Amino acid sequence: MRPYQSYVYAYPHKTAYRPLDPRPDLAGLWAGEPQRALSLYVHVPFCEVRCGFCNLFTRIGSPDGLTTAYLDALERQAVAVRSALDEGAHFALAAFGGGTPTYLTAAELERLCDLTERHTGVDLRAVPLSVEASPATATADRLAVLAERGTTRLSLGVQSFDDQEARAAVRPQKRAEVEAALGRIRAAGIPVLNVDLIYGIDGQTEAGWLRSLDAALAWRPEELYLYPLYVRPLTGLARRETPADWDRQRLDLYRAGRDHLLAQGYRQVSMRMFRRADAPAEVAGEYSCQTDGMVGLGCGARSYTSRLHYSFDYAVDPKEVRSIIDAYVATEDFGHAEVGRAVTGDEARRRHLLQSLLQAEGLELDGYRRRFGSSPGEDFPAELAGFAERGWLVEAGGRLALTAEGLAYSDAVGPALFSPAVAAAMAEYELR
Repeated sequence: MRPYQSYVYAYPHKTAYRPLDPRPDLAGLWAGEPQRALSLYVHVPFCEVRCGFCNLFTRIGSPDGLTTAYLDALERQAVAVRSALDEGAHFALAAFGGGTPTYLTAAELERLCDLTERHTGVDLRAVPLSVEASPATATADRLAVLAERGTTRLSLGVQSFDDQEARAAVRPQKRAEVEAALGRIRAAGIPVLNVDLIYGIDGQTEAGWLRSLDAALAWRPEELYLYPLYVRPLTGLARRETPADWDRQRLDLYRAGRDHLLAQGYRQVSMRMFRRADAPAEVAGEYSCQTDGMVGLGCGARSYTSRLHYSFDYAVDPKEVRSIIDAYVATEDFGHAEVGRAVTGDEARRRHLLQSLLQAEGLELDGYRRRFGSSPGEDFPAELAGFAERGWLVEAGGRLALTAEGLAYSDAVGPALFSPAVAAAMAEYELR
């Protein structure tokens, strides 16, 4: 089985979403939903450049006034969403993602924090707050705002410390700029630094990959994410010819990186995430991604209830992305869900299993039975038997977890758990 089929960061993927007709009222969607430990995600769809591997919902630059208009729309949406939630709704954690949230100026970041707190009721200084940044936008004034407003985690997209590799990934940056940004982040005093790195770049050797890892380790980041390079349609690298042995190359680099980080005192949290053993404890209240809801603000954000996942329209092509952002900015009525997919019954079971198995700690079997009244083995016998036969699965201590080899094949395990209906919807989606 090919190890790199799809990065499963959410299930179902947005390409399985469809326009909702009729559009459900948000108040009705959230009525009766557990709201004591919600997650808040705010999406900022702007970047200074578009990397060659990027298929995120983002646009390059912003015409005069667009960021202000976008924040105006975010504020209107926040008001509408909060009115749909219970009076006692509580957020356990928050994140600003993108795009690049730090594309916004320091003053705009202040406004983003202000409107988020004012209209959702979240206290950003009292919950874990994660923010994504790029080296060019991690400026001292922006970081000062983020630190003062309670940011507990700053994720920096570095991808490579090698200038030639960065160019090959169509990421125009210099190592000196990256190092300077890391110095500013450490000086800002944000408790958790995460560094994103990519393996599988053209011309990358194991020695070069380990040099990038060591360059990151010199800053003692609390977290590191190691991403395999994917070449996706409608991205800058889409015309790149894929080497015949690329899967083997990426798998070899993954194992070398994993082993190197484990030897340096990091523990593996998932295929991609590694956390320093002595890093500050992760605290997210009682939030559980398998069972608790997510409230998304912004045109690329998802929201999750126990029955429906929903968002706005999705695209990768720059022209289409600009059109969707323009439509979002012009929206006055944010009281309805526009695009989504029901996640009930079998789909809810699949999501719970998938979200749990792709973490190193695995699935708590008693928790699954309490929620669904059955066991994963009863619900998904063929899939789990297939993983076990490959040596990817182990049951111990009341948990079902992937082995080290199973984690290495996470991007094959995830897609293998997609339902036929979701897989068909994704296949039918017209990329744009």
